[in-house]
Amino acid sequence: MKNPSLRFRVVRDWRARPSGSLCAKSVFSLRKSGIFVGLAIKPGTTVEHLAPWANQIDMALVMTVEPGFGGQKFMEDMMPNGNQVQWLRTQFPSLDIEVDGGVGPDTIHKCAEAGANMIVSGSAIMKSADPRSVINLLRNVCSEAAQKRCLDR
Repeated sequence: MKNPSLRFRVVRDWRARPSGSLCAKSVFSLRKSGIFVGLAIKPGTTVEHLAPWANQIDMALVMTVEPGFGGQKFMEDMMPNGNQVQWLRTQFPSLDIEVDGGVGPDTIHKCAEAGANMIVSGSAIMKSADPRSVINLLRNVCSEAAQKRCLDR
């Protein structure tokens, strides 16, 4: 990145750019400009769609709610039995994997243990009586899971 004090991030829904050549050109142009690139999948899209891009992007975002509005309930089916995040972590151990949607104190363990090392948590933090403690809990669970993964290798 040319200016380390500036950090730009572009995260696109995979379905918004299904054309392989168009996606490749976009990823290449953004990376060349020093921009952090992520591709997102929403429920109903399998992570295998991200596989061809995983070595070219900075982050994979797995949505655990339908995009659109905050406060939705975490979609369990994105985690167990054919776990999307766990598959990505196994196939691409160094890829940043972010989970967004319904992540809070009750669901963070599933996300972190599956392999997410980045999370988005809005309502669980903002609606909490003690946002700082929720943030610390989320951070600690992710850190402990990442350390455990390193020890298990």
